[in-house]
Amino acid sequence: MATREEARQAREQKLDELHDTLTGAVERLVTGEDWAAALKFAASFRSRSFNNTLLIWVQHQAAFEQGRVPEPFPTYVAGYKQWQQLGRQVAKGQAGYQILAPVTGRFASSQPADPESWRRLNRGEKPKPGEVVRTRMVGVRPAYVWDASQTSGDPIPEPPAPKLLEGDAPAGLWEGLAGQVRAAGFELMVVPHEGMIHGANGMTDYTARQVAVRENMDPAAQVKTLAHELAHVLMHDPDAEDARQHRGIGEVEAESVALMVGAAHGMDTSGYTIPYVSSWAARVDGKEPVEIVQATGERVRKTAAGILDQLDTIQVGDGTPPGLQKDPAARDSAKQTAPAKAAATQAISRPVSEPVGVPAGRGL
Repeated sequence: MATREEARQAREQKLDELHDTLTGAVERLVTGEDWAAALKFAASFRSRSFNNTLLIWVQHQAAFEQGRVPEPFPTYVAGYKQWQQLGRQVAKGQAGYQILAPVTGRFASSQPADPESWRRLNRGEKPKPGEVVRTRMVGVRPAYVWDASQTSGDPIPEPPAPKLLEGDAPAGLWEGLAGQVRAAGFELMVVPHEGMIHGANGMTDYTARQVAVRENMDPAAQVKTLAHELAHVLMHDPDAEDARQHRGIGEVEAESVALMVGAAHGMDTSGYTIPYVSSWAARVDGKEPVEIVQATGERVRKTAAGILDQLDTIQVGDGTPPGLQKDPAARDSAKQTAPAKAAATQAISRPVSEPVGVPAGRGL
């Protein structure tokens, strides 16, 4: 029979293998045709000014109340001809949303450092030899855009979206994770729906010292979300130096821990985890998604192992025969350590959450 140390090493090796598998899956996803098509489509849309965003929002809300659009929130918006270029056509009778489009002019100067030297070029006029040409905004004009829901035609490419887990949760896993959340000094709340936590599946609030999980999803999804939020509690206290990083890295780490905790209990979370991790990793500027996932490996493995050590649940894949009880003395010692560690945590105002999904323009 394997010794306790051998069992621990076997489990940690499997956790490392899980992380390598996740890295490979993310790489395949972000280099696939669906991902590339979605990025190409999104690149066709220019960012809107704050004022135009408000204009679109108000007019879309009015269209929803009138029954002209199916959802209360706008998605992609573009001009009439731009939609045609993308293989879609504005539906008959759909009124556009009026925005303020910039009017630009071309200016030339032979002495760019002198603000008074710039002159505006007429339409078709060419600059003189040696002159520098720059484009400036000189005014605004009314223009119209339409939401994607007001159009029909070629499918809109979207990156693969996370799919909520279905079915029951492993016996005792919710209770075990909930106990660790409370031991860390956080209150656990189960809320009726995502509207109460900003459209998320779960949320961790360091100021209020609260973890919330929505209950209008299957038990398997609830317990996976709780593992995700517990990882935030343990890893992402904003006072800790390691937590001062791009939010995307924190989301990659938390969801990767949830994958490992789930896998140790025979749960396959890949349908949610891989698209979720890929989307957040892609938001970190200056690095490829695969680099982000690879860099989280050690922190993720240690956190997942620490969570699993404190659970009384039957786990698979750690080298221990199913049903074999862990050493009660070691388990009790670990549980007594957690509250003391949590008492030293300082709360600051930065909630983190596991969003419902990762559609364009919204948080995950």
